[in-house]
Amino acid sequence: MHKIEISVRMIQENFIKLYESSFKENWDLPAFTDYTDKTTLNYSDFAQEIAKLHILFEQMGVNKGDKISLIGRNNIQWATTYMSVITYGAVIVPILQDFNPNDIHHIVNHSDSKLLFVGDNIWETLEEEELENIDGIFSLTDYRSLSQHKGSKPFEAVSNIEKIFHKKYETGFSKENIKYADCSNSELVLINYTSGTTGFSKGVMLSGNNLGGNTVFGIRQKLHFKGSRCLSFLPLAHAYGCAFDYLVPLAVGTHITLLGKIPSPKIILQAFEEVKPHLICSVPLVLEKIYKKTILPQLNKRTLRWALNIPILDQQIYKKIRAKMVESFGGVFEQIIIGGAPLNKEVEEFLYKIKFPFTVGYGMTECGPLISYTHHSEFIPCSAGKPLNGFMEVKIDSNEPQVIPGEILVKGENVMMGYYKNEEATNSVLDSDGWLHTGDMGTVDINGTIFIRGRSKTMILGSSGQNIYPEEIESKLNNLPFVMESLVIEKNGKLVALVYPDYGSADSFGLAHEDLPIAMEENRKNLNKTVAPYETVSSIRLYPTEFEKTPKKSIKRYLYSSILDREDYENK
Repeated sequence: MHKIEISVRMIQENFIKLYESSFKENWDLPAFTDYTDKTTLNYSDFAQEIAKLHILFEQMGVNKGDKISLIGRNNIQWATTYMSVITYGAVIVPILQDFNPNDIHHIVNHSDSKLLFVGDNIWETLEEEELENIDGIFSLTDYRSLSQHKGSKPFEAVSNIEKIFHKKYETGFSKENIKYADCSNSELVLINYTSGTTGFSKGVMLSGNNLGGNTVFGIRQKLHFKGSRCLSFLPLAHAYGCAFDYLVPLAVGTHITLLGKIPSPKIILQAFEEVKPHLICSVPLVLEKIYKKTILPQLNKRTLRWALNIPILDQQIYKKIRAKMVESFGGVFEQIIIGGAPLNKEVEEFLYKIKFPFTVGYGMTECGPLISYTHHSEFIPCSAGKPLNGFMEVKIDSNEPQVIPGEILVKGENVMMGYYKNEEATNSVLDSDGWLHTGDMGTVDINGTIFIRGRSKTMILGSSGQNIYPEEIESKLNNLPFVMESLVIEKNGKLVALVYPDYGSADSFGLAHEDLPIAMEENRKNLNKTVAPYETVSSIRLYPTEFEKTPKKSIKRYLYSSILDREDYENK
């Protein structure tokens, strides 16, 4: 077993006090802008709204350590509620709005939440009687009370906020009035429920030290800085977006613009142009869509393909493409940090070839989320960076970790406290020495750079004992014509690929949908020329719809593991 030795120590900064200091220091600067309605809150306004919600919590009898659930789209009210909860000393339970109503009911109940803040559109899908122990339910539109079964208390609490606020701050609310809860970094701050790819939702408990480790690392790396601009389009209820589009920016005085919309390439490129962010945090899917829809068609033009074969011209063309891409992302960003899932290799190779400023990090919700990262200037293709120096250490469960993949084990400031009310699940991933077993397989080079090969649970054992990582095959298949996304499954000792076709691309080429199987067979032959003999795909089967995904856009593989068996049975 190989261990990457990193100097790890407990962070000195108090997580909650980071925001008490920041809001005072950045009092007159803009904190948030809602991209849709252009509403802007300065840090002074933000601190005042937090003070009002603290009054609401007091009126509702919320005590330190009580849980408060939060679900809705990224907006100013969501951002205010989250910060109000943790600075009060309560525990925030952010819920991804992708979850279905039954999951939401379960999470609110399982977390022992006392209050629920919810978007109006989501509230319409919930059943109040299913929320067993909630004392109050409030709208993320205007904080009005939505609950009925607890009597008049929530209604009175909301109506009394302004009166109590003005009485409490008779001479006006000033920066000197900002005084947040005294909480040790060892205390629980957040419970984040993640469906993952196993179908079983667990509540990840993160302490002030866990979240503070991510935040302080971001501050020291100057990912955001006072007066910088940030476009937040990842879900803030997810650990990645929350850490680097919310917690780090607010700790240094960044101006955050909340997109609040589904980030289609058209919408997001327009927002980049308007906001001109200094740092961009993205999941691979966004870049892959932009590459496939806007760049690849240009590269496939006959004249451009010819020019790229001429040594003098190719560099000039790549330079122009890079400049155009940088400008399309706002033109002033230092780098794009990609996380949440593996980046398609063809896209990564192209971006690296044109010297586009991007890097790929590695993390998981259980680490709040960051494990490894490298600045784009030192990024190595196909890698996931190095463990966070001073915060995290990594070891590979392999006798030859530079050659033979083993499970990635991590330890350090960011590693969770455990799963809420689930000791069995906690013990299955956290060993007695504090190492978190990630379930990811990887190698590490002599300099400590991590290379991820795939999930241990998805690894397929070949007929001759070879380890096959379906994600690597899928990455190549997804770059072939008329493939929107794919899933490689083992069936009777052979590999079979399920493919959801790119019908739009087929239509643009005049390819009839009934001819897609012929195109896929050609894809299969071309794919098998690029993989090892034991990785060849025996057949491609068309799948009628997009694959169901987790909130971070990973395919829920467990839903499709037996689909070929069902198809064979139904066809008998």
